[in-house]
Amino acid sequence: MLKRQKPRTPRHSRDPAAHGGALSMSHNASRSFFTLSQMVLSAGQIKPSPALKHSKITYFEVEIVDVQSKKQICIVDKVPPTSTLLDVKHKFHKACPQWYPSRVGLQLERNGPFLKDSVSIQSLAVSSIITLYFTDLGQQVGWTTFFLTEYTGPLLIYLLFYIRLSTIYDQVESRKNFRHPVVHLACFCHCLHYIRHLLETLFVHKFSEGHTPLKNMIKGCAFYWGFTSWIAYYINHPRYTPPSFGHKQVSYAALAFLMCEAGNHFINVALAHQTNSEGNRTCFPSPTYNPFTWLFLLVSCPNYTYEAGSWISFTVMTQTLPVGIFAFLMVIQMSLWAQKKHKLYLKKFYPEVRRKAAMIPIIF
Repeated sequence: MLKRQKPRTPRHSRDPAAHGGALSMSHNASRSFFTLSQMVLSAGQIKPSPALKHSKITYFEVEIVDVQSKKQICIVDKVPPTSTLLDVKHKFHKACPQWYPSRVGLQLERNGPFLKDSVSIQSLAVSSIITLYFTDLGQQVGWTTFFLTEYTGPLLIYLLFYIRLSTIYDQVESRKNFRHPVVHLACFCHCLHYIRHLLETLFVHKFSEGHTPLKNMIKGCAFYWGFTSWIAYYINHPRYTPPSFGHKQVSYAALAFLMCEAGNHFINVALAHQTNSEGNRTCFPSPTYNPFTWLFLLVSCPNYTYEAGSWISFTVMTQTLPVGIFAFLMVIQMSLWAQKKHKLYLKKFYPEVRRKAAMIPIIF
């Protein structure tokens, strides 16, 4: 008998997902595309990448005008907001090579103060164009050069008189007359004073501004060098007479001189520790365990107090008129400096300074 064969199922009917699955996949793809389209439309405009977002930077234009003629000198363009006034001076120097950055003075107003090099351009901007007034400050020198030149001169000049050059004193008279011990002590104290100033200029002091006019250095050198020549000539003269009260007067005055010199040094060190790299004082110094700093309890500028004490002691020790006149002028000048600094301290550190004097402890 022949076996009855089962009817074969058509090839396309064996795979039930052949048609239905294809339709389902097509439907899902359409649905996914529709969903993606809805998300794009609801999200709005596609945001640019961070690099494109910050590609546009706002620049400033700095117009530099002559302070006297009010004529425009040049325009420094494309100045970034992070630039400082010193950067503008360097760009101004490239446009006008005859004016170095150190001799350029810039003001926001014609009668206003000169702006510091550390001032940010963005802090001066009211609009995209900034107008600054230019003043030629003249030839400038650095503060370190200023003080080194001013203090090196007296040190060398005094030594030239101390060795009694033949072009200054009569050699026969110099050999005949005996030098009093105060002459040697005065040379030691005078040299110690200026050596201390030189070392503090190099290793202690921090200067806020980088330059000062050359004419100020010439005035300072003329004052210090001239008085040193006058003082050294009298003290080292063969006919110099010792102080009236002899050894006791010299000893006490020399001790006071050394104490003032030590106090001046410790005060300068304390002031340097309270000053940042730009020369700005962060807080008013307070006395420490060092007794020489206790003068901060009475005055706001004890360095000037000690400086005046040094020259008064040197006057008493040598008992000469030139030293007395120099000490008198120094006290007046330092009192003016102290009053000026005291007013600045009152604005910045009022609670700490309000009950202090400027330089002399008795005067409040």
